[in-house]
Amino acid sequence: MRTGRRRMTLIATTAAATASLVAAGLLTSVSAQAAAGCRVAYTVASQWPGGFTGNVTVTNLGDAVSGWTLRWSYAAGQQVSQAWGATVSQSGGQVSAANVDYNGNLATNGSTSFGFNASANSAGNPDPTSFTLNNVACTGGTTTPTTSTTPGTPGAPTTPPIPSDPPPSVPPPTGLVGWATQNGGTTGGGGAPTTTVTNASALTSALNATGAAVIRVSGTISCSGMLRVRSNKTVLGNSGATIAGCGLNVSGDRNIIIRNLTFRNWNDDAINVQESATNIWIDHNTFSNGYDGAVDIKRGSDFVTVSWNRVFSHDKAMLLGHSDDNGAQDTGHLRVSYHHNWFDGSRQRNPRVRFGNPVHVFNNYYRANGGYGVASTENAGVLVEGNYFENVNDTYHLGEADSGPGRLVARNNHFVNSPAGQTGGSVASIPYSYQLDTASTVKSIVTAGAGAGRITV
Repeated sequence: MRTGRRRMTLIATTAAATASLVAAGLLTSVSAQAAAGCRVAYTVASQWPGGFTGNVTVTNLGDAVSGWTLRWSYAAGQQVSQAWGATVSQSGGQVSAANVDYNGNLATNGSTSFGFNASANSAGNPDPTSFTLNNVACTGGTTTPTTSTTPGTPGAPTTPPIPSDPPPSVPPPTGLVGWATQNGGTTGGGGAPTTTVTNASALTSALNATGAAVIRVSGTISCSGMLRVRSNKTVLGNSGATIAGCGLNVSGDRNIIIRNLTFRNWNDDAINVQESATNIWIDHNTFSNGYDGAVDIKRGSDFVTVSWNRVFSHDKAMLLGHSDDNGAQDTGHLRVSYHHNWFDGSRQRNPRVRFGNPVHVFNNYYRANGGYGVASTENAGVLVEGNYFENVNDTYHLGEADSGPGRLVARNNHFVNSPAGQTGGSVASIPYSYQLDTASTVKSIVTAGAGAGRITV
């Protein structure tokens, strides 16, 4: 069950007040520089029985810092289980969130955001009452949105809320956009009966059954090879659902949705779409430490949307078109939308494209991709639009290895320590409607929303 957001904003103390806390032994020192003041926006973005997703934005009000740690305590036994944009540890009720490599520097009035999943028990889920940034306390009042805003009425705030920076954007849990909306749309199992699976045998049987179905994956399922997914299936991960060691194979089937799953250590591909499969939506999944592609689409497949996924600790992210000599089957097909994905250090194929036109790559966040971002080859047509590239030496280019050049149009992208890439030729028009986020905001939007565990399904 999704609940309304709760928001707490905390305003900084002075350095003198913090010094008294240190002297009293209430705060301990860290190696990073101390901030002179800070502001924190803490938001419960979604909540379900037994767990919740939290988002945090911290603003440094003092001198610039290089390296930061934000600390807070939970009073009701909440336990953080997964984080993004920070390295989080917990001892008892105290939580410590330290910067990762790309967001350690905070200028004066600079902000950064991170998020996490956590468990909550029957004692409820009260907000933390205080935060410290590099051992400087951030203190202030708490406001809780209510259904009434008229002063003097029950539930109305008696004083105006303290101003704060807005929390990071969180994507809606639904809303298919892109190529999978075409050709009749993509509905998966629709309103068909739901089956919950907890082991490889049950998952294999459910995926391969004929007829429409909604399949819920619960817990960690260990398996090997590729599991065939038949038409008219919706495959959803319950909170924490993981597929370890194997992947899903969509071969010649249609109308399939795969959402909210964590894939790791697969021994072939994590998701393989092939043999003229059509109308596939791959959304809000996390991929890491696999053998070959995270999401490979090939052999005449068409009308696919790949959205809000995160790929990290992995080499070959997403291949579109498997070989240079398959043009007869692929030309006129391989139409795919890649949007709001987090290519988090994935080295290459983000994506690598053959033949498809137009392929739409928009509003993705690229961070420290050691090989390259996007490659357009073999006369493909790729629109690279509104993306955020950070510390990427080769953002996009034409041709790759032995593959001849494709065509690529780039517009409205944002570059941080990254060059604009190689463009050339024209790309077919995009036939569907979509809303393009401003490229400079994409990093915060995507890191707050991409990957498994970020939606309630």
